[in-house]
Amino acid sequence: MNTSVEAPPRAPRHPASRTLHGITITDDYAWLKDENWQDVLRDPGRLDPEIRAYLEAENRYTESLLGPLQPLRQELVREMRGRIKEDDSSVPVPDGPFAYGSKYRQGGQHQLIGRQPRDGGDFQTILDGDALAKASGYFHFGGTRHSPDHRLEAWSADLRGSEYFTVRVRDWQTGEDLPDVVEQTSGSIVWGRDSRFFLYVRVDENHRPLQVFRHRLGTPQSADALVYEEKDTGWFTRVEESASGRFCIIAGGDHDTSEQQLVDLADPAATPRLVAPREKGVQYSVADRGDQLFILTNLDAIDFRIVTAPLSAPGRENWRELVPHRPGVYVLGIDLYAGHLVRLERSRALPSIVIRDLGDDGEHSIAFDETAYSLDVSGGYEFETTTLRFTYSSMTTPAEVYDYDMARRTRVLRKRQEIPSGHDPSAYVTTRLMARAADGAEVPVSILHRRDLARDGSAPLLLYGYGSYGLAMPASFAANRLSLVDRGFVYAIAHIRGGTDKGWSWYLDGKREKKTNTFDDFVASARALIDAGYTSAKRIVAHGGSAGGMLMGAVANRAGELFAGIVAEVPFVDVLNTMLDDKLPLTPPEWPEWGNPITDAAAFRTILSYSPYENVAAKPYPAILAMAGLTDPRVTYWEPAKWVARLRATMTGGGPVLLRTNMGAGHGGSSGRFDRLDEVALAYAFALRTVGRV
Repeated sequence: MNTSVEAPPRAPRHPASRTLHGITITDDYAWLKDENWQDVLRDPGRLDPEIRAYLEAENRYTESLLGPLQPLRQELVREMRGRIKEDDSSVPVPDGPFAYGSKYRQGGQHQLIGRQPRDGGDFQTILDGDALAKASGYFHFGGTRHSPDHRLEAWSADLRGSEYFTVRVRDWQTGEDLPDVVEQTSGSIVWGRDSRFFLYVRVDENHRPLQVFRHRLGTPQSADALVYEEKDTGWFTRVEESASGRFCIIAGGDHDTSEQQLVDLADPAATPRLVAPREKGVQYSVADRGDQLFILTNLDAIDFRIVTAPLSAPGRENWRELVPHRPGVYVLGIDLYAGHLVRLERSRALPSIVIRDLGDDGEHSIAFDETAYSLDVSGGYEFETTTLRFTYSSMTTPAEVYDYDMARRTRVLRKRQEIPSGHDPSAYVTTRLMARAADGAEVPVSILHRRDLARDGSAPLLLYGYGSYGLAMPASFAANRLSLVDRGFVYAIAHIRGGTDKGWSWYLDGKREKKTNTFDDFVASARALIDAGYTSAKRIVAHGGSAGGMLMGAVANRAGELFAGIVAEVPFVDVLNTMLDDKLPLTPPEWPEWGNPITDAAAFRTILSYSPYENVAAKPYPAILAMAGLTDPRVTYWEPAKWVARLRATMTGGGPVLLRTNMGAGHGGSSGRFDRLDEVALAYAFALRTVGRV
C-alpha cells in the first residue's frame, strides 16, 4: 500500500467497564455509539459532531490510501456497468387482464413499476423510481402491490436507508397518490378483497415489527385499527397474502420458533385465527387450498416435512403426513396452486424443484446438469394455473427465467440475462470441492475460474462466506465477479456451517455453543483450496458481510496468516456488546441465534470467546477494509468503527486497516444500481491491491 500518506486517525480511549457473570469487560470505544441513535436513523444530521468528525476522518484516510487506485476503480465500474443491460425489464407476471412487472430506462438508477395488457401491448408506468428518488439522497422501494380490482397500487419507500418505510397508494387512472400516508412501516402490505383497505406492520420506536394494523382508504393513519400485537419483543412479525389470496397470513417467529394466524380478507372487521399455538423449537408455515391447509414444518423432522390439516381445525392434533421427512433433504419452501404443490429442496448444497400433482399424488423433478447451480421459484399472482416460473443460473451461466407447465412437463425460456459487453460461458469453469473440517465434517466449496487457469498455487483467490441464520449461499451467476476472475482470480464460496447448505442440522452445527464451527469451516475451506493448487497462503482475500462480516473478524483473529486481505461489509463484529443491549432493534430477536448473555452465563462466555471485537490481539493482521452505513439498523455503524479503532491500537504489524462509512445509506449500501457499483469497485480494487495485481 501507499506509505506516503498521513497517519491513520486514532480514536481517543474512554474506558467503560462493567462486570457480568463474574467477568469484567472494558470497552475503550463505547463512546462511538451515539446515545441518540434512534434519532440518527430518522435524521442522519443529528449525529453527534464528535462522532461525525471521527467517521469523516476515517473516510478521508481510506480515500487517501485507495485514492491512487481511482483509475482502476473507474475501470472496474465501467466493466461492471458494461455487463448490465441498462434498459432491462422483468418477465411480466399475469393477473387477470394485466401482466405486472418492472423495467429500467437507459441510464436509470431505479426501477419503473408498471403493467401491460396480459396478451401484450404497451407498458404503462405507475411508479417512476428515478423521478421519486430526485428529492432524496437515498431511495429504496419497499413493497408494491396492486389492488384486487386493479385500480390502485400500494407502494412503499425508504428515504434514509434506515428501513422505515412509508406507504402510499397511487391511482392507476390519474397517476396520482391518494391522500393516504402510512408511516413507520416494514414496507409490505396485503390488500383486502374489496380493495378498500390493507393490512401492514408498524415498526415501533426501537425498530421492531410487532403490530399489525388495518388501514381503510380515505382515513388518517391515527384511525387505523390494531389487528394484532405481538407481546414478545424477540419476535419478528410480517404479513403476506396466502396462496389462494383468501387470507392475510400474520407470520411471527424468531430463529427457532414460529406461529401463524389467518385473517379473512373478505371481512373488513376480521380478527386473526390461530393455526397452531407456538411451541418452542417448532417452526411451520401454511398455504391454503379450499378447505385444506398445507403446512411445512420441522415438527419431528429436522429437515422439514409437509403435512395437511382441515381449515376448520388446523391444530397439530389434526396434522396428517403428506411428504415425509428425509434426513439430509432440506425442504426450503413450498408453493401451492389449485392443482399442484411445488417444493424447493436442497441436498448436499444442490437445489431441486419437485412438483406434486394433487389429483393423483404423482411427483416429478425438474432436472439440471451442472455440478453447482442455483434455483429460485417465483410465486405468481394467480392460483388457478398450471404455470410455474423459476430461475436457473450457475457461476458460469447467466440467469435464465423459465415458465414450466406442471401438467405437460414442458418448459419455455422467457428470458436469458443479457451481458451487453459479452460473456462466453465456455471460457470459465465452475466446480466444487469438499473441504474437511477439523472434526471431519465435509464442507462444500463452489469454485469459479477461467478455463486457462494454471493450478500451481500462484493465483489470487477471493473466498466468500456467510454462515449464519440458516441462510445458504447459492452458486448463482453474478456478473460483477468476472472483473476479478478475468484478472486471474479464483472466486470461491464456502458453504459453511451456520447455513442450511447441507440441511437444517448444518445450521444447528454452526450456531450458539457451536458457532466456532462456522469459522473453522471457513479456514478449512481456505486450506483445502491451497492444497488443491488453486492458490497459496497470503494470496487469499476473504469477503463477507453482515453476519458474514462477523466471520471476517473471527478468521482475522484466528487465522490471519492465511489472508492477504479481508473485506468486511457492514460487519457484525461487536457481538457481545450488541447482545447485551436489549434496546437495540435486533437484539432480543437475535438471542435464539447467539444466546442471551444477559441472563445466561454460558452464553456470555461463549460469545466472549469468539466475538471479533473482544478478541483483537497484539499480533500482525492482514490488510482490512471495513465498510459501514450510518443509518444501518441491522449492524449499527459503531460496530465496525469500534473494531477498526481497537485493531489499530492493538495490532503489532500488517494492515493497513481501513474504515469507509457511507454517511447516507444503511445496511444495503447505496440504493441506485450504478451507485452501488462504486462500492463494489472499491472492495475489488482493495482486493487486487492486496495481492499485488495493481
